[in-house]
Amino acid sequence: MSLLRLAFWTIILFFALSFFGISIQAIINSPAGQANLSYMINLFSQFWQWMASWLNLLS
Repeated sequence: MSLLRLAFWTIILFFALSFFGISIQAIINSPAGQANLSYMINLFSQFWQWMASWLNLLS
């Protein structure tokens, strides 16, 4: 049920962005978008490594 809710709200978000004329592709392809995406991927990677090492300590 929650996966359907997530899909529904994702579709609504895309329609809302389209309504206001915001292009996700333009944001991702811009230099600022690329820098932000790279930063978020790096942050997620560090978090993932921290969680993996923390879980290894528990077991």
